[in-house]
Amino acid sequence: MPEKIKIIKLGGEIIEDKNKLTIFLKQFHRLGGLKILVHGGGKIASSFAERLGVKVEMIDGRRLTSEPMREIVQCVYGGLVNKNIVAQLQRLGCDAIGLTGADMGILKAHKREPLNGIDYGFVGEVDEVDSGKLARLLRLGVTPVLAPLTWDCESLLLNTNADTIAREVAVSLARDKSFETEVYFGLGLDGVLKDIKDPGSIISNLGHQEYLSEKANGKITDGMIAKLDNAFHCLIGGVSAVTVGSWENINFPEKGTRLFNDGASHERV
Repeated sequence: MPEKIKIIKLGGEIIEDKNKLTIFLKQFHRLGGLKILVHGGGKIASSFAERLGVKVEMIDGRRLTSEPMREIVQCVYGGLVNKNIVAQLQRLGCDAIGLTGADMGILKAHKREPLNGIDYGFVGEVDEVDSGKLARLLRLGVTPVLAPLTWDCESLLLNTNADTIAREVAVSLARDKSFETEVYFGLGLDGVLKDIKDPGSIISNLGHQEYLSEKANGKITDGMIAKLDNAFHCLIGGVSAVTVGSWENINFPEKGTRLFNDGASHERV
């Protein structure tokens, strides 16, 4: 019988709110079985950059990471945010270890090539996840807390989208047939909405073909597109269950939007 592993991705908007983060971590601690937490923290990094006089640049929701900005995200993601989460989990009795891609070499990556004439700077594209080392930590009763930083196999940590890290970790673990892997993308909404103006218009089940249609019709837009692209990649890569829902409902995935793969064509992003 395969062991179940739950991978929870937590967005930066929750991390910024101390009260919400405390509530979330209590719920995360109550999750049974093996689990991994992947976190963001972009707004906190932007806040630090502004205080230090470092220009914050975003294009279509993607951060341009200059060398000064790379140093800031390394400090904020790998230090301030990551270790604060680990400290709170330890207080709750959850043995946790905070990791970047360089720690044990678990997330190897290369610097993203310019895309459509845009140089994103020190942004990482994941090449390899050492799922064996993650599995050994999990079986020791340790909960990995992954910062959105990958490693270029030399001396640099690279800023990397947390949803993408959750996807790559989940798919890598799913390839090991001794595991059954589930992913929950936690956000401020209760799920994917049919009408962005109506928070109650939750889509309970969303297939890939319907997603592509809703995206083409302009019903699903902006940051939700990148999130759902990553989410469907998980299913195509062998992950058993993927849910997009409120950070408050990680113990109740049936309240969010459950995704399913209905065989639509898909290109890797």
